[in-house]
Amino acid sequence: MHVAILGAGTMGHGIAQVSAMAGHDVSLRDIEADMVDDGLAAIESNLEEGIAREKVTESTAEATLDRLTGTTSLEEAVTGADLVVEAVPEDMEIKHETLTEVESHVDPATLIASNTSSLSLTEIASVLDSPERAIGLHFFNPVHIMALVEIVVAEQTSAETVARAREFVNGIDKTPVEVADAPGFASSRLGVSLGVEAMRMVQEGVATPQDIDTAMELGYNHPMGPIELGDVVGLDVRLDILEYLRDELGERFRPPQILKRKVRAGKLGKKSGEGFYVWEDGDIVGTSGDWGDA
Repeated sequence: MHVAILGAGTMGHGIAQVSAMAGHDVSLRDIEADMVDDGLAAIESNLEEGIAREKVTESTAEATLDRLTGTTSLEEAVTGADLVVEAVPEDMEIKHETLTEVESHVDPATLIASNTSSLSLTEIASVLDSPERAIGLHFFNPVHIMALVEIVVAEQTSAETVARAREFVNGIDKTPVEVADAPGFASSRLGVSLGVEAMRMVQEGVATPQDIDTAMELGYNHPMGPIELGDVVGLDVRLDILEYLRDELGERFRPPQILKRKVRAGKLGKKSGEGFYVWEDGDIVGTSGDWGDA
């Protein structure tokens, strides 16, 4: 297949990597050349790390990179594509503009997918002339490691589209789960519920971020605690999702003040160097000093 990925950020380049590793020809597009280059460099770095850990062979890494091309042209990226996956910012207007342009360049049989983690697929698909081909493919970070893909079915999605999406997910060696288009789907709704309660506990001084994370890692066998996960995902992303879910589902998703303060201060987590933790070169080196100061 020819797969086009729109957005070369954390999720976009991860989806591009696993698609290319599965044998698909992949076009990775972003609005600026530097963003595309950074995405391709991140893929190469992931593959090198995989080689070092003996999880990826050198021949697989070379073949993966050979299947990848980068571009800033949306038309160039999607023309002839069998599947287009948008991984653009979580903004409905941006997604509508992107999908409208995509549909003007692709074939009638092309699947159009969104990697949104919480926005309504039904609303995203509403701008398409052929909304039955719209589907949600919600990947998880880091994409090249996480096994799950949430297939989100919009009101307009056809059974054929669901079947083709499931075939694609199985083909890239991921495990699909199918969910209806509801606010937060399944994973985001449950994940942010745990994360927001953990933040409230930090705000109230119940325990430190480290101890809350350790409790969930060792007591419930979570691979990463909810506070650290929030930092990795991005606290601004967490805040946006919570505000959306609050509007849709009520006050139980009200963002805590500690989260709002951190986002206002630019403490967005791993990507900014500080959130609930302090980060250097991708690793935690300390805890932000303002926990518990409700």
